Amino acid sequence: MIDSNILEYKNLEPLNVSRETFTQFEAYCDLLKKENNKINLIGKSTEIDIRKRHIVDCAQTIDFIDENYDICTDVGSGSGLPGIVLAIIMKIKKPNMKFHLYEKSFRKCEFLSAVKNKLDLNAEVFQKDVFKEKNIETDLIIARAFKPLPTVLSLAGKNFKTFKSIIIFLGKNSKDILEEALADWSFDYIEKKSLTSDKSKIVKICNLKKNEN
Repeated sequence: MIDSNILEYKNLEPLNVSRETFTQFEAYCDLLKKENNKINLIGKSTEIDIRKRHIVDCAQTIDFIDENYDICTDVGSGSGLPGIVLAIIMKIKKPNMKFHLYEKSFRKCEFLSAVKNKLDLNAEVFQKDVFKEKNIETDLIIARAFKPLPTVLSLAGKNFKTFKSIIIFLGKNSKDILEEALADWSFDYIEKKSLTSDKSKIVKICNLKKNEN
């Protein structure tokens, strides 16, 4: 890996992301760009800034992930963002943490499985519509560029048997979005400013309960 690429991951070092992961990040980036010529995995315009726009953006959630968790479920994995990125990090930090990647598209699931095998990640790919699954068990639900917050909360409440927390990426109106969600749900949350966008927040939600009418 060339030095200029290493520098693009510098924001992750305070989050205790090992430099040993950067080589695998680069391998993943290469696979993404190569396969993106065949199927739509990421926006073509974001390829030039793939490390910041996608890898660092996903990896910054790592300090919200309790290392006591055993299973993390990416409910709309797509090209593996954020599930593959986090599995790469945890390969060194906590190898026994497993990542469940839900994706409807057959071709995207083929890509996810190929990446999982090539990078030797502790992950399992489910070619399923997560909204049609019931009694899913996990510790953490994570969603990036998937569905609006109310939909994700409803999914967690209806389709998951067990979970401890949810991590979601929100935009500039995050405060309003959270306040609106609290009209229907009760939950605790913590948030942090995104490393990659001044307009975005990373939010971790715990103790989710549906409000009684």
